[in-house]
Amino acid sequence: MEGLRRSERKKQSIDLSIKATWLGISKMYNLLGQPYDISHSIGFVLLNIDPIDGTPATKIAPLMGMEARSLTRMLKSFEEKGLIVRIPDQHDKRKVIIKLTEFGQAKREMSKQTVKVFQRRVEEKVSPDELGVFFHVMEQINDVIKDPKRQMFEEIRDRLKEFGITEDKLNK
Repeated sequence: MEGLRRSERKKQSIDLSIKATWLGISKMYNLLGQPYDISHSIGFVLLNIDPIDGTPATKIAPLMGMEARSLTRMLKSFEEKGLIVRIPDQHDKRKVIIKLTEFGQAKREMSKQTVKVFQRRVEEKVSPDELGVFFHVMEQINDVIKDPKRQMFEEIRDRLKEFGITEDKLNK
């Protein structure tokens, strides 16, 4: 990569490639859902709610990698739109089960079918072997992200020190 121009190196950045692809997928889902008043994020949440038994409110955010505060606002909006109802757990009154309304079930099914068509379209273009490699690589990238020993953080700090950049200087 040393001989590449800056713009060419940027194109080969792993994080940029993942982000650009994810933004493209999100935009595609938003465009497809727009006539039905459903966004990518709404569909994603609906797909993470059990269509039969509902899902405890506390379980939804971790399933999606969201902060609980963001999800609380979103669920309030869903309730106002008539997509969900909150039902107190019969065994533990402190718990709340999020259940889909009939309207929410219909929107969930729309999301599910959209995801299935996208999946099928990708599988038409990408061989099973290539998809296997893709999922393997994504797992490895997730392992790097998790970095349980925080080695990546230490390496970044060391590299920044070489440029005279320290946390003390940045936190002033």
